[in-house]
Amino acid sequence: MPTILAGFAGPLAAAFWTPEDARERRTAIAAALLDASHALPVAPATDRAVWSTTAGSADRVTVADVVARADAERGSAWPLPLAGTAARLHRDGDRTAHEALVHARQQRLTRAVVAAAATLDDAWVDEVADGVWALCEQSSWCWPAHDDARVTRGWVLPDVDRPFLDLGAGEVVGQLAWVDHLLGEVLDERYPGLRERVRAEARRRVLDPFVARRDWHWLGLDGDVHNWNPWIHGNVLVAALRLLDGPGDAALRAQVVDLVVEGLDRYVAVLPEDGAIDEGYEYWWNGACRAIEALDLLAHATGGALDALDPASPVAALRATVGFPHRTHLGGDWYLDLADGRARPPATQPWHALHRAARRVGDDDAARHAASYRVAGAPVADEGQGLGRLLRAVTDDAWVGTARTAPPLPREAWFGSTQVLLAREEAGTPRGLALAVKGGHNGEHHNHNDVGSFVVASDGVPVVVDAGRPTYTAQTFGPDRYAIWTMQSSWHNVPEVAETPQGVGARFAARDVVPGDGSLSLDLAGAYPLPGLRSWRRDARLVRGEGPARAVVHDAWDVDAGAPAVVHLMVAGDVRLAPGGAHVVPLDGATPVTLSWPHDVAVEVTEQRLDDPMLADVWGARLTRLALDVTDRAELTVAVVQAADGTTGTDGGRDAARTTQEGAP
Repeated sequence: MPTILAGFAGPLAAAFWTPEDARERRTAIAAALLDASHALPVAPATDRAVWSTTAGSADRVTVADVVARADAERGSAWPLPLAGTAARLHRDGDRTAHEALVHARQQRLTRAVVAAAATLDDAWVDEVADGVWALCEQSSWCWPAHDDARVTRGWVLPDVDRPFLDLGAGEVVGQLAWVDHLLGEVLDERYPGLRERVRAEARRRVLDPFVARRDWHWLGLDGDVHNWNPWIHGNVLVAALRLLDGPGDAALRAQVVDLVVEGLDRYVAVLPEDGAIDEGYEYWWNGACRAIEALDLLAHATGGALDALDPASPVAALRATVGFPHRTHLGGDWYLDLADGRARPPATQPWHALHRAARRVGDDDAARHAASYRVAGAPVADEGQGLGRLLRAVTDDAWVGTARTAPPLPREAWFGSTQVLLAREEAGTPRGLALAVKGGHNGEHHNHNDVGSFVVASDGVPVVVDAGRPTYTAQTFGPDRYAIWTMQSSWHNVPEVAETPQGVGARFAARDVVPGDGSLSLDLAGAYPLPGLRSWRRDARLVRGEGPARAVVHDAWDVDAGAPAVVHLMVAGDVRLAPGGAHVVPLDGATPVTLSWPHDVAVEVTEQRLDDPMLADVWGARLTRLALDVTDRAELTVAVVQAADGTTGTDGGRDAARTTQEGAP
């Protein structure tokens, strides 16, 4: 095996090796790697000081919680992904039915693994073996929405002779590696040969294709690196560390780890120094967080020799991104949603991973934010986060023993790399108003056409909102993505001139972007494929310290005379209109707000019924779009204030304006 690698050299390579050392990277990696039985940072089930249900250090509350769910399903049939569920993607566009079965199968295995580790009971070991065998027999570990057999062969089912390495395959091989690490000895005793089957399938489906094919789109060879990169690389790393343990595997093990480091380096190289994720908070957990977890694992597996999170000299972008979740926090379970993220994603995130990362890089605010979700006496994680994350959570003594704290809620956050501002009335509390504004461009990852859009929250609850996204289907990442209403600028808080929405692609971007104290000023004209739109200047500001706080958005524009123009506002909650404004009672009992604009501006109201469960889970049954007609005007100011007495700030009701109603277009 050649030891010289002419690969990518980014911030990780600079942190790990001198130029001279880099020429012998694989030799150095091979020498630094711990043996397979010690390479993963969790004790095996045979270590009863950790896993005993009576005296073990693993969090007993979480273990008991998981085992109770495992007990309830024992004896029932395992979830069975079928050809019919896989083919639905190509028939009616549904991808969730098949993926739900795959996830259910893996989560059941995770529950059984925890039960077996806690009890070492043969019946639970049998359950684990059944789950492992089922995964080994599963035709493909790749999710149908990602498989390329349709393109390469015209098939609606996977080509088993050409495995596709995607997020799903990575998740399975990572899970099997953790199973092997935790229960390898007991599986050898009761099911001789099963571990060898796991290794054969891991080589055939993941490790060999990973090495042989260096054109995977998620590697980011063209510089377009997204969250697949660290997610898959992290799972490949787990598999290589644990499953490449044969007498002739050392060279391949070092090669795979080296390629993982190179791949992660490509991701870290494009991670901006302010730590921002253009896909937003929800995708941080399966992007930047995955990278941090993989690098933390790498540090452990090399005995600290390769440590990008060393608090004495962490890679700057990695340290900064640890702070991204708390800097985009609005309050409670609400976050600033960008791209395909949700404003209220599930609260059961792997907070232990954030807490551990914050401890590693010395970010006290990020640690406080993670700890704000730690409830005394409650489980510290669940099987929905994956087996590896669950095992790390229950064996992380610092996380298990953490007391709940208040989140930091910084007064202001500015991410220059993505041109996103978030300002709140007062640091340390969600009370009052918060304003978020984004510039950026329309070629971002998981992009929505939303250049210049803004969000206003009352007491941490969005009122003027970004809708987020509906359930993923075949359409979501296909050529008709922008036929989905939530992706269109017409359903964001931006203008529309001459019935022309914003264009798709990075060239449709904000220009002349100027951040200030609680403010962002930018020109939106470049986001529209409209020559007659010469400028649309938007100045958005959270006015603080001058009486009641107010969010003020002032638009001034230069367009061809007579061109019809509207400014859209997407609103969540109960909306009552009158000339010159609207009164909104937000969700979650937040303080009502009053929106105001010039009295002579006509408003058209569209109630957007939400029949998609992902949207309805966040916003309820509907969102309301207000279309402010600004034709033949040259400027508009919209202001938002909290209503002091909780009553309507204007007279009249919905019939003060034209009202229409429609379902999802």
